[in-house]
Amino acid sequence: MQSEFIDRIYECSVVPELWPTVLDEIAGMTESRGGLLFSARKALHWTASDTVREVFSDYVNDGWFTRCSRRVCLMNASEPAFFTEQDFWSEDQMGADPIYRDFFRPRGLGWSAGTALRVPSGDNIVFSIERALERGPIERDYVETLNALRPHLARSALISARLGLQRAEGAADVLTALRLPALLLDDTGRVVEANEMIQAMADQIGFRAGNRILLTDRAANETLFAMLGAIGTPDGAQSCSLPLRNGLAQPVGVLHMLPVRRTACDIFGHGYALLVLTPVGTDKSPSLDLMRSLFDLTRSEARVAQGLATGKTAEEIATEGDVAITTVRSQIRRVLEKTGCGRQAEVTALLAGLALGTA
Repeated sequence: MQSEFIDRIYECSVVPELWPTVLDEIAGMTESRGGLLFSARKALHWTASDTVREVFSDYVNDGWFTRCSRRVCLMNASEPAFFTEQDFWSEDQMGADPIYRDFFRPRGLGWSAGTALRVPSGDNIVFSIERALERGPIERDYVETLNALRPHLARSALISARLGLQRAEGAADVLTALRLPALLLDDTGRVVEANEMIQAMADQIGFRAGNRILLTDRAANETLFAMLGAIGTPDGAQSCSLPLRNGLAQPVGVLHMLPVRRTACDIFGHGYALLVLTPVGTDKSPSLDLMRSLFDLTRSEARVAQGLATGKTAEEIATEGDVAITTVRSQIRRVLEKTGCGRQAEVTALLAGLALGTA
C-alpha cells in the first residue's frame, strides 16, 4: 500500500473533512460507488463520499440506521476484518430483509464490505464500502485490499471519533478533546505538548533531559523509539499500537502512535507523532473483543491469547480447540508479535486480567 495514501488516512484523523475523498478513493480501489464512516458513543456522527451521501442521509434521518441488520452483524463479527453480505446471509435472506428490499436495492445499492471497531474508550465505529447493485458482490481480493488498510483506518478513526468528526483548531484543542492521556512528540521523542490527563500516568510515562519522553516499561520504550525513527523511512512503520505495563508487568493501557502528516501539520505545528493512551482495567480473564480491538488479533489468535491469559498450556489450548499443536504454536508466535512481547510468560502476564477500562 502506498505510503502517501496511508499518510492521507492519518491526515483525516484531525482534518475529518478529508474523509469523504479518502473513502471515495478506497471505494474506487474496489470498483464500488462510495464509502462511509459512522462513529457512536453518546452521539452519532457520520461522514460519507459525496456519491452516497444523500442515500445515507436518508438512512440516518429516516431511522434505517437503528433498524439495520447489517450494522448489528458487523458489530458482532468475530474477527477484525471487513465482511460482505455473503458472510452473513443467503440471497433469499437478503431479499427478505427490509434494509435491502426496501432501502438499499430501490436506491441502486445492495452490495457492501464493512467492518466494525469496538474501541476500548467506548467508541463504536463502522466503515462501509458500498457497491452498485448491478455490479454484484465485492470480490474476496478486494476485501483483502480493505483488510490491509484496516489497522490504519482504525487508528485514524479513533481520533476522529473522539473529536466528533470535527476539525481541530490546534494541538491543545486535539489533546483536550480526546479525553484520553495524550502527547505530541517531535522526531526525537521530545514532548511538544501534553494534556492534563497524562499527569495521572506519571508512574508509567516520565520525561528525561530535553523533555524527551521516557516510558518506565523498558520494552515499550524501546519499541516506541524504534517506531518513531521508522516513521520517516520509506518502508518504515506508519503507526503502531503497543501495550504499556507497570512495574509488576500488569497492563495499564495500550499506546497508539499516529504520524502527523500533510495538512495535519498545520494543526500540530512542529509535532511529528501523536501518542494516545487507551487505559485498561484488570479482571481475571480478558474478553475476546477487547484483545481483538487492541491488538488486531484474529478470532483464533484471540482464543489462543485468552487461553494463555488463564494459564493454559499450548497443548491444552490445542486439545480444547481440536487443532494441531503446531497450529497453536504458530498462533502463539503471532500473538507475541502483535502484543509486543518476547516470551510466552510475558504475554501471559500482560493479558491476564486485561479488561475494558472506563476512559
